[in-house]
Order: sequence, then C-alpha cells, then structure tokens
Amino acid sequence: MRAVITVSSDLVAPTSVLGRVVCVLVAAALAAGCARERDEPAPTSADPALVQTASGTVRGVVGADHRLFAGIPYAAPPVGELRWQLPQPAQKWDGVRDATAFGPRCLQDLGGGVELGRQTDEDCLNLHVWTPAADQNPEPPRPVMVWIHGGAFVNGSGSLYDAQRLVARGDIVVVTINYRLGTLGFLAHPALGPAGAVGNYGLADQQAALRWVRDNIAQFGGDPGKVTVAGESAGGMSVCDHLVAPGSAGLFGAAIIQSGPCQAQLALPEAERISIDYARDVGCADPAVAAGCLRALPADKLREPVRYFRIGEDALSGPVTGSALLPTDPMTAFADGEAARVPVAIGTNRDEFTLFMALEYLRGEELLPDEYPDVLTATFGPNAAAVAQRYPLERYGGSAPLAYSAAVTDGEFACVDERIGEDLARHGPVYAYEFNDPQAPTPEPFRTLPFPVGASHSLELRYLFDVDGVAALDPAQQALADQMIDYWSAFVRTGAPDRAGSPEWPALGGGPAPGPRLSLAPEDVRVFDDFGQIHQCPFWAGLE
Repeated sequence: MRAVITVSSDLVAPTSVLGRVVCVLVAAALAAGCARERDEPAPTSADPALVQTASGTVRGVVGADHRLFAGIPYAAPPVGELRWQLPQPAQKWDGVRDATAFGPRCLQDLGGGVELGRQTDEDCLNLHVWTPAADQNPEPPRPVMVWIHGGAFVNGSGSLYDAQRLVARGDIVVVTINYRLGTLGFLAHPALGPAGAVGNYGLADQQAALRWVRDNIAQFGGDPGKVTVAGESAGGMSVCDHLVAPGSAGLFGAAIIQSGPCQAQLALPEAERISIDYARDVGCADPAVAAGCLRALPADKLREPVRYFRIGEDALSGPVTGSALLPTDPMTAFADGEAARVPVAIGTNRDEFTLFMALEYLRGEELLPDEYPDVLTATFGPNAAAVAQRYPLERYGGSAPLAYSAAVTDGEFACVDERIGEDLARHGPVYAYEFNDPQAPTPEPFRTLPFPVGASHSLELRYLFDVDGVAALDPAQQALADQMIDYWSAFVRTGAPDRAGSPEWPALGGGPAPGPRLSLAPEDVRVFDDFGQIHQCPFWAGLE
C-alpha cells in the first residue's frame, strides 16, 4: 500500500502570508506545445545588456558579476481561446523589449503570496535568464541549468529564486521559469480537448520553456547542448515527469531532483472526475457547454486551484498520468527502466515535513498528542497502528508534530527518494544527497515554535539561491553554501558533482543494496550509507 497519499477533491485554504521567504517555502511545499522552427542565431550586440532572441531584442541588467534578462515571454499569452490549450509560439516584437523587471507570476490564490495578489496574471509565460559577468561569447559556451519552481503546483514563481551567486560562483547560466498553476495549469475536464489530451498544461509550458532554451540560450552565452533540468518539491516532481514524458526527450542532458514527491501523480480518469466536480462548483456543470463556459469565466473565478492529492494534511494540484503528455506514471517508468538515461542528482532534507507542521501551528492548528492516533488513521488507514508503533510519541519528546513529521518525511520523501535513486542507478549515474543542517535559517515566525523545524522542506534553497526574509548564513553555513554551489555547478558542467578539495561524492552503485549518499551539513560534509536505516525504509517498503 502506498502510505500517506489519498485522493481528494477537497479545496484547501491557502497558506497565510508570512513574508517573501515563506512564499518560497510554501512554494516548495508541495511543465508539448507547437514546436517552432529553430531560427539562425542573430549577431551578438556589442552592448552586453542587449541580446537578440528569436522573437526580438531584449535589454537586461548588467551587474559587476552577472547579467539578468527578466520577464522574457517564451510562449503566447494563454488567454481567451488559448486558455487550456498547449502553449503557442511567442509573438515577435519590434525594437528593444525591456527585460529589467520580472514578469507577472502565474495566476494563483491571492492569499498565497507575499505580493497580496499583485503581479499575478493569466498572461504569465515568461522566464528569466541569469548569466555570469558580461562576456557574451565565452569559449566554450557555459552549461545551463533550467530551474522549475516548487509550490504544490498552485503557487510560486521563477522570480523568487535569485541566482546571482549561483551563476557568479558556479560559472553557469541559470534560467528560472513561470508555468501555469492550479486550475489553469492542470484542470483535466474532458470537454477541454480530445480524449486523453486534457490536463498537464503547466507541464507543457515547462516543455515550451525548455524548447526556448534550446533555440535561444546560445545568444546568452549558454550551451544548448548541455542543459540540466532541475527543480525542488513540485519542481522536482516535474523533473521526474520530464524524465519519462515523450515530448521532453532530447531537451536536456542531466537532471536534478530536490525533495520531489514523484509518486504524487493522479491517473486521468480520477483527475477528470475531480475536474468535472470543480467545473460544477464554479457554475459550469453542463458537459455540453462546459468548455465554453469555463473559458468565459473571469480569471479571478479560477484562482482556487483544483486539488488532486494529499500528502499528510497538505493538498496539491499537478500532472496527470495516462494522458497524451504523460502516458506513464514516472514511478512505474523508473522501475521498468523506461526513463531518460541521463545523469541524475537526487536528494531530500533530513526533516522534510516539519515545515508543514510549522505552518499548521502558525495558522493556529497545532496537532495535539491526543489527536495523534486520529491523524495517523486519516493518513495511513489500516497501517496506522503499525506506523504508531514505529513512530511513538515518546521517541519525539511527546511532540505529535515531530512524530507525525518524522513518519511523513520517511514514508513520502526519504524512502521514495531512495527507491527512485535505486531504480535510476540501474541504467545510469545517480548521485544522492541528504541536506542535514539542523540550524538552517528560517523566517522569524518559525523561530518561536514549540518544536524545532530542523533541516526541513525547502530550507536547502537558501544555500543555492538568495532568498529575502531569512536570517543570514553564519560562516560555517556560508562555507556549506559555497560547497553546494560547487557541487551543483560541477554536475551541471559535467554530469558528475566532482569538486577538488571537498569529499568525493560517489555515484550510487545500481545494485540491490542502498548506495552511498552525501550528507550536507556545516563543517560535516561526508559520505554515509545508512540513509535507509535512519528513515526506516525497510518498514515502509513492507507496507507497499
């Protein structure tokens, strides 16, 4: 039995606003349009702030150690008749387009972001290119990392990830993207398209962004033949999908999966049922006219996302399997050896689920000890008693949030991660890690909790990207951040995270026994091989 996940059509209220970084954290809490002919590269401007793309010239920002080109459209606005259609080619423009400010975030619930609904729009298919300093034509061209943001497929944006440090120290190009979210990105109502071809519009957007990178990134000094697709949480789950989606084949040569709940996919028939219920609730119940009715609704009527899966007490939207874009569930494809055979780096955080319990507490919904048996039953069903025995309250100082977090962390993140790594390692190089800084910086509200957050979901992002609203890294943490950037950028360059002067990061063996994994902690970066025992993976495997 697959623990924790249960299908639900309930619509869950968005998280409250806790500052810009909490938007990133929640975003981490829980992407084949019409291909265009590749244009011949245009001459490079002598001005490093100007770059010619296939659609027109953009003017970005030139800093001392980086360039940023923000808000570049990679597809046509998905509005009007293009709502719930595959992404279409971006429109060309004359003159010079300003690319000094981030484009709108994709439509999401007004309460889920720090900008209180500002800068969210249905016209949101834009991306941001970060490059090192102003040498426009490096030889050889720089490798590229395309970053897919998290957010349970219901919130977040590429603009939250400031990649200045990553590109400057790592000497790589980073592209962060926006893609349709929630209802606009993943509604799978059967009236919206041909049989089997509904849903997954956000996943198709991600593919369109990857094609844009293939066709344009050379003009920014990037190597279109050396692209790594990477993401965290919902972004990591998206990477799993791209490893098996036919339309993603050939668009990247390596992959990074950070804290990706890649088992949280929903089959098309159930997604269609939930989507029909959603349409009914917004006033489009008649299947004969549902498509036109839905496309005529004001965008604000669609901010509440369609919800497909629960992980613990949290729900997410997301990709649909058994569909034209994603015919096979990625977990099945991994086990059957049907994923793209590219180098993969994969990992989780030691205390993944404490973030979600912290958010519940800050909403005034603390999990109390006498409620622990009921929440285990609601989450794990007939396995609740076995889980309670493995994760007793007394082992966690009587704290129900810590006990429950440990169970969900192990059952739905760590052991799933181990299983994916083992499956992929039978066919190609896989490098596994665990982020384990128990004092990782968090937003101020998290520092007043009655239980420690530890190395929770998304907290490793502060070590790779600049994130506002979080306490500064101390010297040991900054040294770890430098090491992580070096490992990540080496993987993007070569497909192997080699770095002189740091512990060697070995590949998994690909055999039946769990392989070595790199532990990432301040002043304690080391290889260990008891990850499965720490997270009780044999127990969880026995429940499946």
